[in-house]
Amino acid sequence: MQPIPSLLLAIFIAAAIVLAWRHRARRRHRAYARVLDAADTFEARLRIARTQIGSSSGDPVRDALQEMLRQRLWLQQHGSSADVAALDAMRESIEQAQARIDRQLAQLALVRAGDGA
Repeated sequence: MQPIPSLLLAIFIAAAIVLAWRHRARRRHRAYARVLDAADTFEARLRIARTQIGSSSGDPVRDALQEMLRQRLWLQQHGSSADVAALDAMRESIEQAQARIDRQLAQLALVRAGDGA
């Protein structure tokens, strides 16, 4: 009678390990998808900003686009093996950069509105 409880315990532990591994894989996949979505959103916003302020050397949009290209390269090279924390940190970095660009564009709009008044 002793082998059956041990076998059941082993099956239970194996099932728990498999479920934990699948949960971790799903979390990582969702984190990766969120980073890509944030990058796509930010890149689209930068392209719109480029048309709003034009292209001049040293402008914040150009710098942000170059940073976005570096981040996309990192994702291409390391994204498939990065852990959830690294992916979340990258997404937060992208969102902070987008907030900075949005603030700069708002300031630019105020300056332009003041010049036109």
